Amino acid sequence: MMSTVASNDRKRLHPHKFTLWVAIGAIVMMFAGLTSAYIVRRNGQNWLEFELPPVFWLSTVVILLSSVTMHLSLKAFKARDMARYRTLITLTALLGLAFSACQFWGFFFLNNHGVQLIGQGSNPSASFIAVIAGVHILHVLGGVIALLVVFIRAYSSRIKRYNVTSVEIVSTYWHFVDVLWIYLFIFFKLV
Repeated sequence: MMSTVASNDRKRLHPHKFTLWVAIGAIVMMFAGLTSAYIVRRNGQNWLEFELPPVFWLSTVVILLSSVTMHLSLKAFKARDMARYRTLITLTALLGLAFSACQFWGFFFLNNHGVQLIGQGSNPSASFIAVIAGVHILHVLGGVIALLVVFIRAYSSRIKRYNVTSVEIVSTYWHFVDVLWIYLFIFFKLV
């Protein structure tokens, strides 16, 4: 009887992980709506065609690297290799900030090449990219904040617990924003 109860507890999803998956579902629906609106509006009048800035390729490589470092940091945490975990979680946060910087650099590139993103004189195509990529950047920065929380915990001398749940949650979210960017990048390149 006792082993049945213990095995049922192990099969249950942690409440924070459940909440994360609900949030991911909502974010997916939001971006599906935004990209659908992009497709519908693209068929309208005065749609400006332009190439994405080359720095978006760099930002894609940066976020892919950050996903690798996040995966390795989770492995290091599970192995209780705290020195390696601290290094990798720090690198992941820095790569997240570098991704955001590359995105802003891309927006400045567009603006300097005559593609105004928002405001008077902007085109709906550029505004859609600014909104969609901007909302994604906000999600990445939210992930960076979550990384900073686990980063602070990693360097805290008071916390000596090896509870992997928070690191798994941050890792799942980080991989999600990575996959989301890949989807958006391919979407903008092909549509």
